[in-house]
Amino acid sequence: MDRVNPLKNDAGSVKESQKNGKEPLCKERFTKQRSTRKNIAEYSCGICKKPFSSEQKLLAHRDTHHKKGNLLECEMCKKSFVSKIKLTRHKKIHVCDKPFQCQICEKSFFQNAELVIHVRSHTGEKPFHCQTCDKTFVSGLVLRRHMKIHSGIKPFRCEICGESFVRNPNLLIHIRSHTGEKPYHCDICEKSFVSRSNLAIHKRRHSGEKLFHCEICGKSFVTNGELTKHNRTHTGENPFQCDICGESFLDSSNLTTHKRTHTGEKPFHCEICGKSFTQNSHLAVHRRMHTGEKPFRCETCGKSFVSNSDLTTHKRIHTGEKPFHCEICGKSFRQNSSLVVHKRIHTGEKV
Repeated sequence: MDRVNPLKNDAGSVKESQKNGKEPLCKERFTKQRSTRKNIAEYSCGICKKPFSSEQKLLAHRDTHHKKGNLLECEMCKKSFVSKIKLTRHKKIHVCDKPFQCQICEKSFFQNAELVIHVRSHTGEKPFHCQTCDKTFVSGLVLRRHMKIHSGIKPFRCEICGESFVRNPNLLIHIRSHTGEKPYHCDICEKSFVSRSNLAIHKRRHSGEKLFHCEICGKSFVTNGELTKHNRTHTGENPFQCDICGESFLDSSNLTTHKRTHTGEKPFHCEICGKSFTQNSHLAVHRRMHTGEKPFRCETCGKSFVSNSDLTTHKRIHTGEKPFHCEICGKSFRQNSSLVVHKRIHTGEKV
């Protein structure tokens, strides 16, 4: 039988904490664990549950809890930091001075390191490689976050539904799906979001900023995910396959939506009239029928629409674009629905 020892879950042993005159943070005892050095959560803080890959890193982190008197405090927001360098870096947030400017888009940053990473969004450079799956990243921090996916360890668990996450920020964002909290608000259209990153992406749709460019056709996109999806239209790749009918899709969200045609599931419900929808975006458009909101405005004639797709179709009146072509007679249309109706002339099909 294994000898009983305290688990190294808070900077070594309980005995060491007692020797230093500190109350042990965790008094629970376990049978000795077999050491797995690759286990990044082998050491975790007994106060905030943050995982660490080594005892040394945990010890340094624990001092931030025990040595509050030695922390450096920001006089503007009262936030505390363990070093003068980190405090100085933080203080730049409170002033408007962003001395490092991108020569391509003129966006400015507090630190040169942030600028270097940002420039890679223009150049497409991703110098940090995952040795497990060969995926590449713009920074070492993003790579380290990605590596946790391969470890299989998800130490942050939702107490409401039981879903687990690699990072605590992901858990916090997930919890908002239960609470309905959306603390980040757009100052242009007042739309709200669960995360700061989602708000940043949304704002690009107002500004027209499109950082991600297709190397094949030159088309630009707001997010890297949209570019990845677009690239598949060139390669013909449809990696997400329905296990019921075998149909394949460009991305996982389209597959999830498609599967609801088999199950009949409509999980998004209008709280005003009770109508249900297969997609949240369809519900959002439907709600505007009740509120009268038309947030998508044509810059040419000023006409407004309930959805971005309606605005896109309308713009073709001004540009003359007719992207939907009949392969039988060559006639073109502004909308796919008009093409579908037209084809019935050739087939003789009656509605």
